[in-house]
Amino acid sequence: MADKILVDGFDRKVDYLRMSVTDRCDFRCVYCMAETMQFLPRQRILSLDELYLLAERFVALGTRKIRLTGGEPLVRSGIVDLCRRIAALPGLRELCMTSNGSQLVRLAGPLFDAGLSRLNISLDSLDPQRFRQLTRTGDLATVIAGIDAAHAAGFRHTKLNCVVLKGRNDTEVNDLVRFAIDRQLDISFIEEMPLGAISEHRRGESFCSSDEVRARIAERYTLMESAESTQGPSRYWRLAEAPDIRLGFISPHSHNFCGSCNRVRLTIEGRLLPCLGNEHSADLKAVLRAHPGDPERLEKAIVEAIRIKPWSHHFQVNDEVQVVRFMNMTGG
Repeated sequence: MADKILVDGFDRKVDYLRMSVTDRCDFRCVYCMAETMQFLPRQRILSLDELYLLAERFVALGTRKIRLTGGEPLVRSGIVDLCRRIAALPGLRELCMTSNGSQLVRLAGPLFDAGLSRLNISLDSLDPQRFRQLTRTGDLATVIAGIDAAHAAGFRHTKLNCVVLKGRNDTEVNDLVRFAIDRQLDISFIEEMPLGAISEHRRGESFCSSDEVRARIAERYTLMESAESTQGPSRYWRLAEAPDIRLGFISPHSHNFCGSCNRVRLTIEGRLLPCLGNEHSADLKAVLRAHPGDPERLEKAIVEAIRIKPWSHHFQVNDEVQVVRFMNMTGG
């Protein structure tokens, strides 16, 4: 099976799976979900064994990188053992995770020992009060302690993810760059994505483009464009003042990255999303449960879903809800 590959209708090789392990989160970030959320009942979500079986089939079909996402993946009971099982799959080159960092003081060591390769950690502000406003429930000191715990556990090339909102945290961009330099972390700045109906702010007014962020950074640092890639959507730059760290920009609005897209997402309900910015999906959970013990049937469903992956999304910079599901339902 090692020679199998997934290719979409535009001849793009798809070898990166972002897999949600839960829709639940201990934060309520203003750009990600509503303050009052109703999460899925247990019978509607994939079990840990089902998550593993799906990961196994994707790797058998040529997937080389899996990123575990949520919600917040570290609130899922059994997550460390799931990491251990997936990390051991023959042919998988990298198992990563995106986390809000709240549980890393407790779990960074066990995750590293289980074979998790790398962490992305969300950090939108270094001001405790603003951090609480943006996350609604988060504690900045706990997250920073988690970042330090990850380093102590052995994680390297950890990346910070910062969603930049104009009038909220855009003035902190260079402070966050300085924080990344001091701790030898990579950092990516992300344009807000129009997923789910929110009322906390107006997306059209809060939009801050990657070009604006980059210009702000250039006021203090010397930027050098880089051709590096981590198989994700970030476009990387280096800083002359700190060449060891990577500075990334994820720009779904201003610099569409769809032409080179190599990834798909699996929701915790078992729906395969060929594209972040489109609603259509394939129900892999239904196949898995209707045909237990039939990996070929599951592989066939995966291959068929990849073939209908669209060329691009079409996000607009306004306040219309362009994709109904919230980011916590999407899988990072």
